[in-house]
Amino acid sequence: MTSKNKKTVIAEFHTVKRIDNSRLVRHVEPAKMRNLWRTVGLGGVVAAFFTLYVFQHFRCIDLSFQLEDLRAQQMQAAGKNAELKLEIAGLRNPMRIDAIARRRLGLSDPMPTQVQEYEAPAGAEEASARYARPNHTP
Repeated sequence: MTSKNKKTVIAEFHTVKRIDNSRLVRHVEPAKMRNLWRTVGLGGVVAAFFTLYVFQHFRCIDLSFQLEDLRAQQMQAAGKNAELKLEIAGLRNPMRIDAIARRRLGLSDPMPTQVQEYEAPAGAEEASARYARPNHTP
């Protein structure tokens, strides 16, 4: 036989070897764990400061909007206050009150015979009245 006619048969064998790695524990170096925790801590501090900055920034913007709204309300209140002061001044006008008393109520000046003056009895004290406005500083 010649070597050309020979067929080489190669047999392959597959074996399954079951390895139980459940008992193996990977030990991490303490220096690597310290570096990991330092990085996590530093990241947490940076995140906390960033969150605080963003919160303050948006709170400042919100307060500026509220301030503008309050200023607008204050301007409206000041305008209304001026209107009401003018109305009060018009309503307190003695000429207006006299005109209402004469026209609507039909009142007139008293006749001299309708007015009598009395003298106070001996030892009597005279009372005086004064108009006081609340929340008004003199």
